[in-house]
Amino acid sequence: MPRPSVEVERRKQILDAACTVIAKNGLQDLRLLEVAAVAGVSSGTIHYYFDTKKELITAAFEYNFKHSLERRKWLRDETREPLELLGEIVESYLPTRGVSLRAWRVWANLWAEGIRDPALRKINEELYDQWRELVRNTIAAAQRAGTAREGDPELLANMLIGMLDGLAMQVLLHAKAMSLDTMRETCRAFIDELIAR
Repeated sequence: MPRPSVEVERRKQILDAACTVIAKNGLQDLRLLEVAAVAGVSSGTIHYYFDTKKELITAAFEYNFKHSLERRKWLRDETREPLELLGEIVESYLPTRGVSLRAWRVWANLWAEGIRDPALRKINEELYDQWRELVRNTIAAAQRAGTAREGDPELLANMLIGMLDGLAMQVLLHAKAMSLDTMRETCRAFIDELIAR
């Protein structure tokens, strides 16, 4: 088995640290020295891999999303009934704790900054399409299996994803009316009442 490239591993280490700092402090307060400290490298090492702070931020957003998909790779290989799998997909994307919560905080920063930055909007567009495809294909599979209602799976996926995103933002903002449990129950009710046959 070939050994992993030190450069590839070091780059991942830096990107992981950047995501941790973005999730904790936001983009406005992102300092390369703090990223270096979290990564356990020098700031010179960061500049070896990334010419600018902007380049690091862009790569960190891409890493965050790809890492999220990678953590859920099992969903694509799952053999369970599609409607049950859709519930698992939703559950896996809740902003619960640890890496999932960090990923949501990074996403929130991407969306906020993407309003002003066309390059970040492009990243959102490219990577978000993969997430939408996973949800759409799962709904379409449930329709073929006869466990989901007829209807445009793209439209249903967009409705579910839009609800997930909006509720997750409320959870991240600690809204009194939207706890994590309320978000979970709302998403389950949407699947049960509007998608399931």
